[in-house]
Amino acid sequence: MTGERLLLSGDDAVALAALHAGVRLGTGYPGTPSTEILETFDQLGGHAQWSPNEKVALEVGLGSAFAGARTIVTMKHVGLNVAADPLFTAAYTDLVGGLIVVSADDPGMASSQNEQDNRHYARAAALPMLEPTDSQQAYDFTWLGFEISERWKIPVILRLTTRVCHAKTVVRPRPALQTPPEPGFRRDVPARVMIPAYAKPAHLRLRQKLAEITAWNETEGPHQLTAGDARLGIVATGIAAVHAREAAPEASQLTVGLTYPLPLERIRAFAEGVERLVVIEEGDPVLVESLRAAGIPAEGKPEMYRFGELNVARVRRILASDTSPEAVPPKGKPPELCQGCSHRGVFETLRDLNCIVSGDIGCYTLGVLPPFSAMDTCVCMGASIGVGLGMRHVLPEEQARRVVSVIGDSTFVHSGITGLAEMVYNPPPTGHVVLILDNGTTAMTGQQEHPGTGRLLDHSPTGKISFEALAESMGVQNVHVVDSQKIETLRELVIDLLARNETSLVVTRQPCVLAAPKIRFYEKANAEQRATETCAADVVD
Repeated sequence: MTGERLLLSGDDAVALAALHAGVRLGTGYPGTPSTEILETFDQLGGHAQWSPNEKVALEVGLGSAFAGARTIVTMKHVGLNVAADPLFTAAYTDLVGGLIVVSADDPGMASSQNEQDNRHYARAAALPMLEPTDSQQAYDFTWLGFEISERWKIPVILRLTTRVCHAKTVVRPRPALQTPPEPGFRRDVPARVMIPAYAKPAHLRLRQKLAEITAWNETEGPHQLTAGDARLGIVATGIAAVHAREAAPEASQLTVGLTYPLPLERIRAFAEGVERLVVIEEGDPVLVESLRAAGIPAEGKPEMYRFGELNVARVRRILASDTSPEAVPPKGKPPELCQGCSHRGVFETLRDLNCIVSGDIGCYTLGVLPPFSAMDTCVCMGASIGVGLGMRHVLPEEQARRVVSVIGDSTFVHSGITGLAEMVYNPPPTGHVVLILDNGTTAMTGQQEHPGTGRLLDHSPTGKISFEALAESMGVQNVHVVDSQKIETLRELVIDLLARNETSLVVTRQPCVLAAPKIRFYEKANAEQRATETCAADVVD
């Protein structure tokens, strides 16, 4: 591929760069818009694997980096919340192999429950952050991220956004690394064991690293200066920089690539050369507030442009200080559960039984919409069980007995197991009922595997978690498995369990209607492989 002109999405560009840069392990949890990075990395021949959740993915990635291997960990923006615990302490450690943490933000919430701006994490965790504007920079910044990570022995956050992840632009790859370093363990307790005695000097080292990175960013950082009319200067980052170039091609523009720590003196010099300085950034006013705090006079966007994605038309309005109402976009077709979806009967049952439904993240979240209207809360991955238990503890008994927690199979593995532990440990007086809607895949993000399917990222066979056996071993009093299509059986079972003062788990099992043909294909291929291996063993014997 070297020397070719390739048309790649940002996700694919990161995957290709990871392969070329000698990444030995890619870990993550599927989440739009980041999912395709590991899938493409696997297809290109890299070693990629799905973890139960983002926290585990980052911990595995840290172990790989401690062992001297270049490693990439991928997740969407809300996934970084889950991984934040190891992330903040990882900043204190000294890595051997380069480690890139991809945070794929979703301005406009195309497929997310919030619109958080993960640039805040760079400052909070004190980690360098790179923000590419297109696929070429996604490719180049992945290489650069490893170079920064290994030079300063620090994790690097690569922040993408939905538009960069999924839009395709031309990429010219560089030659692949021919001899990546061989992993090997070297003991370094003060740099990796973060007890207070070692963490205190580690924090001082971290701040020194940031000071050095700042100095490097001022003189050598990945920034692009476009000379133009001095009457208007624009400082921009990420995809917003592309919109700004099209909206005001005559303006002078400084596009910042390493956005934390900022090259404030370089920006200050740029600001002194223009009459009016405007910051164009998606999401929160992170950059403009940093400039103002440094004494650099800069205009930011009006509050109304804090929400949703920017585009060329919106940037033109920002530059014109136009705060008149924006045109309301035409309404699209509302999402709905697929025809034949195994979740439909479950939500019909819960609706007809007038249950109070504590919901979760996944396809089944669509149970909130008509004709089901059978979901009352949805906060984050795994929250359904804890939220349901909270309502059970405080509601009057008549209402408490109507509360049911609904969670998907992949989501249960991600962060529902601890909720089940909470149910066993602190059971409400009326008990509780949890439904795992097991459709055999991570359906919402594109039908990826998880620890409950018995298949790895590449669909080859592996160990499989049994939800019912897990629940029984944890001490749940009633554990049942039912076919999602047997609506009357499910209805009678739920009525019975709601009347008990006991803890209950019901696994409703039916493959996703879209994934079922693929699942049958994978299982048949794996069975044939096992049969071939068995026959070969017989011959050897």
